[in-house]
Amino acid sequence: MKILYDRDIDLQQIRNKTVAVIGFGSQGHAHALNLKDSRVNVVVGLREGGSWGKAEANGLKVMPTADAVKAADIVMVLAPDEAQPAIYRHDIGPHLKDGASLAFGHGFNIHFKQIVPPPSVNVFMVAPKGPGHLVRSEYTKGSGVPMLLAIQQDPSGMTHRVGLAYASAIGGGRAGIIETTFREETETDLFGEQVVLCGGLTSLIQAGYETLVNAGYSPEMAYFECLHEVKLIVDLIYEGGIANMRYSISTTAKYGDVTRGPRIITEETRKEMRTILEEIQSGRFAREWVLENQANRPVYNALLARGEAHPVEEVGARLRAMMPWLTKGKLVDKSKN
Repeated sequence: MKILYDRDIDLQQIRNKTVAVIGFGSQGHAHALNLKDSRVNVVVGLREGGSWGKAEANGLKVMPTADAVKAADIVMVLAPDEAQPAIYRHDIGPHLKDGASLAFGHGFNIHFKQIVPPPSVNVFMVAPKGPGHLVRSEYTKGSGVPMLLAIQQDPSGMTHRVGLAYASAIGGGRAGIIETTFREETETDLFGEQVVLCGGLTSLIQAGYETLVNAGYSPEMAYFECLHEVKLIVDLIYEGGIANMRYSISTTAKYGDVTRGPRIITEETRKEMRTILEEIQSGRFAREWVLENQANRPVYNALLARGEAHPVEEVGARLRAMMPWLTKGKLVDKSKN
């Protein structure tokens, strides 16, 4: 696997162009601000209202999406996945310049053909392997997060160079840029979110909490053991892998890890993982999510509300109020980004 760094990249491939970042959420704000700080001419395309004021308060030029697209040589689409097809139809596709590049931070809509650009448009993806707030915070520290680069269409013959320059300008070349495909990024990203990083982890936390509380232990102890300390373990894994975490914990914890962990992740669990992967690969999950949005998200909204009402949330809010240091230097500030 080839990994590219800033020394391998010509930033002039992007500094002589105008980039329109569509959206100003977690990834949108990070891309736009990092591009600006890398001396790239960047505009933010938004509908009026919403995050318009936040973007302007950060010193960025903001325009209605269609106008931003008209002005741009590169259009990076960072609106939510479910909103992108309509934005593309109404405000992006009709206004793309000849020879323009259309870029994405995630491959969902290209891979599952919710957006089908004409053959004359260059299409690439730069996908940071971290949330947008981390992309921004690491950049401001002089560092970066690893990024993936994929090329879908290359009529100009220059898309690879432009994509590399874009990734470098938002900090990827400091940590490393790895080449992949839209298919590989999309399917592995969805699998990781559903089975491990989000779906698997949150369900495991809630189930562990419920098991302890139902057995008569205090909610506070259950919170600390099943949620609060997850960060301590994950930080060790993030720093040096699973072996690094095991080096740091007690021998008792290690023995419980290697002997009891496989009893939680059973063959039945692995079978369900394979089923979820098949649903992603076949497009079944994508179709389900598209239909859920078309129906105004009844299942999604109900499940989110149920999660927010879980007792672990109330206990956690109360305990976190006793730990003010948790909010110092926090990555997410809803008033600003």
